[in-house]
Amino acid sequence: MNPFAYYRARSVDDAVRLGQSPGAHFLGGGTNLIDLTKGGIVQPLLLVDVSRLPLAEVATLPDGGLRIGAMVRNSDAANHALVRDRYPLLSQALVAGASPQLRNMATVGGNLLQRTRCHYFYDTAFEHCNKRAPGSGCDATGGVNRNHAILGASPACIATHPSDMCVALAALRASVRVRGPRGERSIALADFHRLPGDAPQHDTTLAPGELIVSVDLPPDGFAARSHYLKLRDRASYAFALVSVAAALDVRDGVVRDAAIALGGVAHKPWRRPEAEARLVGRAPGDDAFGEAADVLLQGARPASQNGFKVTLARRAVVRALQTVGAPA
Repeated sequence: MNPFAYYRARSVDDAVRLGQSPGAHFLGGGTNLIDLTKGGIVQPLLLVDVSRLPLAEVATLPDGGLRIGAMVRNSDAANHALVRDRYPLLSQALVAGASPQLRNMATVGGNLLQRTRCHYFYDTAFEHCNKRAPGSGCDATGGVNRNHAILGASPACIATHPSDMCVALAALRASVRVRGPRGERSIALADFHRLPGDAPQHDTTLAPGELIVSVDLPPDGFAARSHYLKLRDRASYAFALVSVAAALDVRDGVVRDAAIALGGVAHKPWRRPEAEARLVGRAPGDDAFGEAADVLLQGARPASQNGFKVTLARRAVVRALQTVGAPA
């Protein structure tokens, strides 16, 4: 691990200023960044500690939505009364995502920035990883790729995004509020994470030095009918092979609105509004659920060892929708 400087930011503006420094990284809970630094995958020259900034509040927005500060711990977010009551999908995903010890340390802002758990990325003994060493190649393409992407991948990278929280946020149509040297802006969660293309080293659309300050949720949290389904090799806090965040608004026996997002299958949480549109105006049922799943999975291109994920994902989508579409 290379030597680096450490500075505790005194304010958001102070953090943004320091974030412009060469080799600067923001440090919140550190549950991912410290591992990456110890492994030599990330080599920061400056750690800007933002953990004591006043960004740990959960507050109702004027439009009835909810703002969750970037420094809110995952355990606090999952257990907050407003999140549990109005956005149970998010609470379920947070609890599914890690052990209580990690949830007590990890932050909402840091969760958004989690990096892939692809073993070719994490183990520097593997020479070819375009995410870690751009232009070097992708060992996963011809290697052990059972856990890798079936959607949105490219020849440069078939890694998957690891966060459970982000899958729920994608279904809930959240936005990410950030502040940088050019001021503050809001990024739709759907646009926050990138597909790999030919630059898989860039996970998000954040500009250099931008700091996440909050996650904003719209007023409709699908509180009555939502479910997070996570399928994994073992029940104890493994990363998802496939996960589904599903929610329905059903009135008078007809779907008025729908939200579906997949995890474990792409470089970002996978959502297609046209899949959700297949459900609107119809009675909940297996035929409609299957059609939505098929649209969501259109264009799937599995690697050599993960073709089972296509079938697994389809069945998971149908099962999650059956859970939320069942008569109240």
